[in-house]
Amino acid sequence: MKLATFTEAHRTRVGVVAGDAIVDLAAAVPHLPQTMVPFLRNGAAALDEARAAAGRGRHMIPLSKVRLEAPVPRPGKVNAIGLNYADHIREGNRPTPEHQIWFAKQATCIVGPHDAIAIPKVSTMIDWEAELCVVIGRRCRHVPRARAFEVIAGVMCGNDVSVRDWQGRSPTMMMGKGFDTHGPTGPWIVTPDEAGDVQALGIRSFVNGVQMQNASTSEMIFDVAAQIEHLTAAFTLEPGDVIFTGTPAGVGHFRSPPVYLKAGDVVRIEIDRIGAIENKCEAESGETQIV
Repeated sequence: MKLATFTEAHRTRVGVVAGDAIVDLAAAVPHLPQTMVPFLRNGAAALDEARAAAGRGRHMIPLSKVRLEAPVPRPGKVNAIGLNYADHIREGNRPTPEHQIWFAKQATCIVGPHDAIAIPKVSTMIDWEAELCVVIGRRCRHVPRARAFEVIAGVMCGNDVSVRDWQGRSPTMMMGKGFDTHGPTGPWIVTPDEAGDVQALGIRSFVNGVQMQNASTSEMIFDVAAQIEHLTAAFTLEPGDVIFTGTPAGVGHFRSPPVYLKAGDVVRIEIDRIGAIENKCEAESGETQIV
C-alpha cells in the first residue's frame, strides 16, 4: 500500500495511491485521522481500514488533480546516518566506521516530492544525496534487530541535501544538514508488504537528467534493522519519525572537479518499487522573517 499526504481543493489530508489515482480517506473512512502522524499512531487498525477502502475503489481522485506533499510533513525526529555505503566512504577517502555515525536533520528541512530546494545565500557548496528513508510506525525502545520491521510503517525516497562547507565546520554535521527545504521526501510511504526486501532496492540520482548515483541498498554497511536497533538503544522512536539510511557514491563534493547544485538545477531520486521525487533548485530570497 502507498500512503500519501495530498492537497486538493485547498484541503490537505491522507490518501492511498492506487494506480494513477488516490483514494481520499477523509471521504472513504471519515473517522480516521486526516494527518499522517495521528493516522500512524492508530496502528494496524487504521492501516487495515485504509487498505479496505482502497480495495473498494471509491472516492478516487486522479493524481493529476492533487498536489503530493511530504508524506510526513513535520516529523517529530529526523535522524540520518553518515558513511553507510563502502563506495561513498572510498570516494571521500575516509576509514570505514567501526560504529554507526548519526546526526540530526531539522524537521523544517522536510519538503515534498516536487517542492523547491532552496539554494541558500550563505553557500555555493550544495550537494545531493539519494537515500532510502524509513518511517517509524510504532512507539518503540530497545528493539532487537530481529524485531525491527515490526516498528516500520514504510519506506520512501529522500534527498539528504548537504551544505558541504557548513557541514565541515562542525563535527556533528547538524548545521550543514538541516537547512530549510534540504530534506525532500516522498512521493509516498510504501508499506513493507509492498516494498519487499528493503536491502535489495536499486537507488539512483540524476541532476538535470544526468545520472550521478547508481547503487543498491544491499551495499549498506549497517542495514536498516541494525540502524533501528542502535537508535532505540539510546532513545524512543515514535510514529512519524524519519530515518535517512545513508547515500552511495556519486555525490558532487567528491567529483573532480566538484559539482554543486545551483538555481535552476533539477534533482531526481529514484528507488526501485518505491517511486521517485524530483525537485528544482531555486535561489532563496534571504529576507528576514519574523512572525
